[in-house]
Amino acid sequence: MLKCDMLTQPLSLYCLKYAESVLPESMAFCGGSKEKVIPISFAVYLIRINCKNILVDAGCDTMPGFVMKRFYSPAFVLRQLGLSANKITDVIITHAHHDHIEALPHFKNAVVHITEEEYSNGKKYIPKNMPVNIFKDKLLIDEQIKVIKWGGHSVGSAIVEITDKDKIHILAGDEFYVNDCITRKIPTGCYHNLEKSKEFIKKYGSNKYCVYTCHDISLKTERII
Repeated sequence: MLKCDMLTQPLSLYCLKYAESVLPESMAFCGGSKEKVIPISFAVYLIRINCKNILVDAGCDTMPGFVMKRFYSPAFVLRQLGLSANKITDVIITHAHHDHIEALPHFKNAVVHITEEEYSNGKKYIPKNMPVNIFKDKLLIDEQIKVIKWGGHSVGSAIVEITDKDKIHILAGDEFYVNDCITRKIPTGCYHNLEKSKEFIKKYGSNKYCVYTCHDISLKTERII
């Protein structure tokens, strides 16, 4: 059971996996096959610090065009950790694609943080009564948590940088889909700006960073930090 009994709460990070499907290899990797498919996960992340419960992406309750397996609402997976959706204080939207924002109405007490460009594309998903914090390039959520517009995957796509002691963790959204993009130094096949996608792989592929995607099949619901 997740609890917050202190005004000052140490940082923790959780992966919440809520579905599996497949994706054409050409979408996962530049130069990949259009005929071959690879297995993928669907996941969001939960950051807890100083009694804030921060979701990175909201996930989805439907996914048209995909055959989904082991598909649960992200709010349901959150309850399995002992935290109800109405306890989420903030939702960072890395980008406004359906599978990252559609389930936002579950988190009715949260403030939504989103870049200008992604707000333009995603405002149809945001309930009218939800407070929205629109930012341009960078946003400091906490001393240890920074949101940075990257713009590789979509025009205003963002990543989240988490500093934990001597480690820097990067929640990449869809700047890459699967871990092989990092290990093989191949940018994603789904990009808005290929040069930014290449820059992401070059910068965050170093041992200095621990980088997490939303779609690698190896993901599972677990505590990371």
